[in-house]
Amino acid sequence: MLATQKKPQAAAKAEPLVFIHDAAIDDFVATLLIEAMPGYDLQGIVIANADCVPQPGIEVASRVNAFMGRPDLPLGLSSARGWNPFPWPYRGDCVTLGGIDSLKPFKSNVPTPPPSGDDLLVSLLRKALRTKRPLTILLTTGFTPLMQVLEKQPALAKGIGRISWMGGALDVPGNLDAATINPAVANKHAEWNVFWDPFAADKALATLPEVAVFPLDITDQAKITDEFKARLKAQGAAHSFSQFAYEAYQLVAAETFYDMWNVTSTVWLDAPKLYSAPRRTALKVEQWGFEQGWMQAASGGGRPRHKVFLSFADLAGFYDYVVERLARSA
Repeated sequence: MLATQKKPQAAAKAEPLVFIHDAAIDDFVATLLIEAMPGYDLQGIVIANADCVPQPGIEVASRVNAFMGRPDLPLGLSSARGWNPFPWPYRGDCVTLGGIDSLKPFKSNVPTPPPSGDDLLVSLLRKALRTKRPLTILLTTGFTPLMQVLEKQPALAKGIGRISWMGGALDVPGNLDAATINPAVANKHAEWNVFWDPFAADKALATLPEVAVFPLDITDQAKITDEFKARLKAQGAAHSFSQFAYEAYQLVAAETFYDMWNVTSTVWLDAPKLYSAPRRTALKVEQWGFEQGWMQAASGGGRPRHKVFLSFADLAGFYDYVVERLARSA
């Protein structure tokens, strides 16, 4: 069994981490998981104006920080802009999440306008260089917030340690839906985190040395099952993190397509043995035409070979890990 509380650990031993996300419901469950991982020191959160409404999204992020006992955790809003905006029906989830019972006692301390996520990311990467402790990046949105910082200050790339990214689809269909976007662009191959900004995704996959990639191939397997939610609910009375996750996932109970996309790329950081060996492959992204946003294997040389995780070695263990890590209260 996993410990239900974060073990005391010297900051010098914990791996510094920044979480770049777009305030989706699953992102906030992932935030609680990171906070419960003893081997990581969550040093900041950057919100992207992608699958959210940015102002309520960052305000909910601030309230979640207060909920987990870290009201002063650095938080910023990226200036990144995508090429293909997420549909408004998707983006409202952050507003809905703000109404769950677990968050009602907590207020946002985010000023207007919000702090710069670009400046926060720069400061954390500079700190990584200064302390010689590489910064782990958990990225569950498009690559744009990271790439636009590196384009302006490429030397900061030397401060990056591991990158864990949820995005793309290789051997399974993408998730563009002709019911929520114009059918003229709803190809069957693109996944939203790539489609949002295919140019930044392609450049990142072409230039960053190594990325752990978690496409829809594996996240399609991480269903939010009734059994999983029942386990969270059962321990919710004793553990506030479990209650939060249960309430959050209940909001999307009617959305059968909603999976633990971002939790999948999060858990790998702490429990890699739950995952099958990755496929090592160079990747490219279609940038124009109807197939814009289609991430594919790249032939020929010149591009780094990334670790693409396509399946779980222990899917039951994945669910056990999430439930047991969330057996925690602030």
